[in-house]
Amino acid sequence: MGSKSHTTTDHDEIRTWVEQHDGTPATVAGTGGDSEPGVLRIDFPSGAGQDRLDHVSWEDWFAKFEEEKLSFLYQEEKADGDDSTFFKLVSR
Repeated sequence: MGSKSHTTTDHDEIRTWVEQHDGTPATVAGTGGDSEPGVLRIDFPSGAGQDRLDHVSWEDWFAKFEEEKLSFLYQEEKADGDDSTFFKLVSR
C-alpha cells in the first residue's frame, strides 16, 4: 500500500490539516524583514529546529503563502497507514 498525499491552495483545508496535527504557523527566525514574515514553516510539537522558528498568525502566514504563489503538499498517511505530518510548500 502506498502513501497518500494531496496538494492544495485552500486555506481552510491547510489550516484544518495543520491544527489536526497540533501544528502552528511559523517562519524561520531571521529570514524576514521588519514587518514581513520570512521563510514559511509549520511548527509541530517536538519537531526539528523548533528553536529556530517564530510563530506567526494564520493571516500573516497565508499572506506570504499567496504572495509567493505557493501550494501546500501534504501526506495524509504513510505507506503503512500511520498518520503523517509530512508537508512541503511548492510553487504553483
